[in-house]
Amino acid sequence: MNTAVRTIDPNSDAAIAAGVEPRPIEEIGARLGVPDAALYRYGPHKAKIALGFAREAAARADGRLVLVTAINPTPAGEGKTTTTIGLGDALARAGKSVAIALREPSLGPVFGSKGGATGGGHAQIVPMQDINLHFTGDFHAITAAHNLLAAAIDNHIYWGNELDIDQRRISWRRVVDLNDRALRSVIVGLGGPGNGFPREDGFDITVASEVMAIFCLARSLDDLEERLGRMVVAQTRTRQPVTAGQLKITGAMTALLRDAFQPNLVQTLEATPALVHGGPFANIAHGCNSVIATRAALGLADYVVTEAGFGADLGAEKFLDIKCRQAGLTPRAVVIVATVRALKMHGGVAQKDLGPENVEAVSRGTGNLVRHIENMKAFGLPAVVAINRFTGDTPAEIAAIEAACAAVGASVHLCSHWAEGSAGALALAQEVVRLAEGPSAFRPLYESDLPLTEKIDTIARRIYRAGSVAIEPGALKKLAEFEAMGYGDLPICMAKTPYSFSADPTRRGTPEGFVLPIREVRLSAGAGFVVALAGEVMTMPGLPSRPAAENIFVDETGFIGGVF
Repeated sequence: MNTAVRTIDPNSDAAIAAGVEPRPIEEIGARLGVPDAALYRYGPHKAKIALGFAREAAARADGRLVLVTAINPTPAGEGKTTTTIGLGDALARAGKSVAIALREPSLGPVFGSKGGATGGGHAQIVPMQDINLHFTGDFHAITAAHNLLAAAIDNHIYWGNELDIDQRRISWRRVVDLNDRALRSVIVGLGGPGNGFPREDGFDITVASEVMAIFCLARSLDDLEERLGRMVVAQTRTRQPVTAGQLKITGAMTALLRDAFQPNLVQTLEATPALVHGGPFANIAHGCNSVIATRAALGLADYVVTEAGFGADLGAEKFLDIKCRQAGLTPRAVVIVATVRALKMHGGVAQKDLGPENVEAVSRGTGNLVRHIENMKAFGLPAVVAINRFTGDTPAEIAAIEAACAAVGASVHLCSHWAEGSAGALALAQEVVRLAEGPSAFRPLYESDLPLTEKIDTIARRIYRAGSVAIEPGALKKLAEFEAMGYGDLPICMAKTPYSFSADPTRRGTPEGFVLPIREVRLSAGAGFVVALAGEVMTMPGLPSRPAAENIFVDETGFIGGVF
């Protein structure tokens, strides 16, 4: 047994969380007006909100929605989830009725290199170990529903193949919520006639499943089942689409998802209610928590703070053009998170050289931040900048950020919520209230009736600042087919590197005038969007040489350590 890693750093997230006694979940529910009878407890500090009550709350959704996003991510870190939680706590400290709405963590990153997704320092949601490990079992239900459909496809072929499915054109892969590169490409059906017909297959991570994307966009169980039925899973030998509905399995899939579909309620270290529900990929999907949780929160609180995956060019754009469009949401303000260290990297400084003051590099890097501010204004949304402060940041570096943001009409607020909790984000909260109480001028970037190619071009030019778009002939043909099948009004879900406005992850800062390549397009008919892939997208990550799983342990009291 390796005991070297079993000491607990008193400054670690786990130690900080362990030093706070959470309130009973009934008390957290009462803060939102959720009666005890509508709470299905998973122990004393987490619960599901009964679906009937959540639907009633969602129907009266009239709270103010605040989106937290960020600059393009760097290895230096930005702290978007931590800021989301710190802002929620600060709004509550200021006397506002508030709820936080976040995605659930995937086990793959928790055991891999990224770690958990429950915030950090004194801005966390708890119980952090439970949320990062299994939580209420939602992802297991989604995994089971997805793989039930995979089994039904092979079973249908085994028993005569009435739908005439072409085994070479089955697009529905299997999933598991772990990082396992050995499962990316596999052969199934080996071992003789009794095991079916051998064919190529593979596994994706559960968060990449279209079932997950549907789970997070559906507004009711009926909507959930109808969307599941629309999923295209294969083609016939005459190249006609085969849907999940034709396999008559969506009722059973919905049954597996019924309990999971109820939003999860937990709390921050300062007892602010948090609805943590769903977790689709932020690349080939829209990267936001569930619509049912967000709308329920808006019906239960005056302010709802949520976040979108990756930087604003991917996460916020999808939140606004996909989730808000489908769910009828109208955000009132956007918070863009940055750090001095990350802006230095966007200004050309290597990670090993981030320590010394470098005002010139910060000034160069602010171009990335300013572009995100301008992009949010293109949606008609006011933006405020949150600088997640580190002790090494200097006044001159911060002044450079303030000057760049002032030139485009955005205020900057230094935030120390990691170290101080809600007290460290009060000024940010006050500015958010000022912005959110103004009238909303939100509008999507493009209209639904634009051709699919024009939607891609609009995102590439207006959000990324590309000079042109190069769509591969095969992808162009598919886009025409999608439109002929009646899917032309769907929004676009761009899949590209999150680290750059371009498709090249090494081009930090503010690249422009480049050619954005679209090598492939995929139809997510159930989720309700068309995925445009600009480069390779990894849907089954692998573990690093030293996975985070090596540091996780359970002591004699049952305390789980090593989760970060």
